[in-house]
Amino acid sequence: MKRICVFCGSTKGTHPSYEQVTRELGTLLVKRGIGLVYGGGNIGLMGVIAETVYNAGGEVIGIIPEALAEKELAFRELADLRVVKTMHERKALMEELSDGFIALPGGYGTLEEICEMITWAQLGIHHKPCGLLNLEGFYDKFLAFMDHQVQEGFVTSANRSLTIYEKTPQGLLNLMTNI
Repeated sequence: MKRICVFCGSTKGTHPSYEQVTRELGTLLVKRGIGLVYGGGNIGLMGVIAETVYNAGGEVIGIIPEALAEKELAFRELADLRVVKTMHERKALMEELSDGFIALPGGYGTLEEICEMITWAQLGIHHKPCGLLNLEGFYDKFLAFMDHQVQEGFVTSANRSLTIYEKTPQGLLNLMTNI
């Protein structure tokens, strides 16, 4: 696995562990020689993951739409910051450059981005692992909802298994690299 795309919040959330574990994930990526693809921002958990990988000498590719870059939210120090026109272009480029996807805690954008990657896997657009880092049980209710979708006949068990999850960065990376 050469690069992993990480989707995460543009805030740090309420639990101090969100920031701490985001730093752990960044450190593990560098130790394993895995580059980071992410949303290009310098705030919230996005800024934390990018700063951690960047400061440890790892590869960081930021992809940010013009509108957000113009609001001075971009991590301008990156050697590889790509400014695109739209969110759609952003996600397509993230998918192209990545060998897998991880969602950390985040808001609507984080959820939308990982759901799109899971959908693309379901449709066979890519065959890359999609994982949730379930810190503090953040994704418990979402995972239960996904199981409900299976029970109600809207998602097959095979497609439900496209989403992997773990409570620790090490556990999730181990699962993702063994697929």
